[in-house]
Amino acid sequence: MTHEYRATIRWARNGESFSDGRYTRGHVWSFDGGIEVPASASPSVVPLPYSLENAVDPEEAFVAAISSCHMLTFLSIAAKKRFVVDRYEDKALGLMTKNDGGKLYVSKVTLDPVIEFSGEKIPTPEQIADLHHLSHQECFIANSVLTEIVVAGLPSH
Repeated sequence: MTHEYRATIRWARNGESFSDGRYTRGHVWSFDGGIEVPASASPSVVPLPYSLENAVDPEEAFVAAISSCHMLTFLSIAAKKRFVVDRYEDKALGLMTKNDGGKLYVSKVTLDPVIEFSGEKIPTPEQIADLHHLSHQECFIANSVLTEIVVAGLPSH
């Protein structure tokens, strides 16, 4: 089974200087359904005004993709196990460090979800840890990256 996912990334120089590095890093991500997201380099990597303040940078999007995939997988598994999740909020944190070759990469993402359950069947802390473990094993994004992914307060996978 093969699934395809597409994104269109648009950037234009618009007459700005280029070879001196003084060009905007602002661009647009377009997805199916017409959703457009302003994107840019991180201001911590490329200083303002060449990056945009109110835009998503690729590193943030990477962290969000990992967190979102983990959450969606968690919700699916919880539903199958008949746990009722009312709310899920994750303040995920990505760390960029250098690899053995001296290249920067997002080396670790720590997920820090706060989850509210309701109903007659509330999971124990051990069951919640198991839900996170299964979610990590089944998350498409986690299975696609080298980044270490941990859930705060739980042992590493």
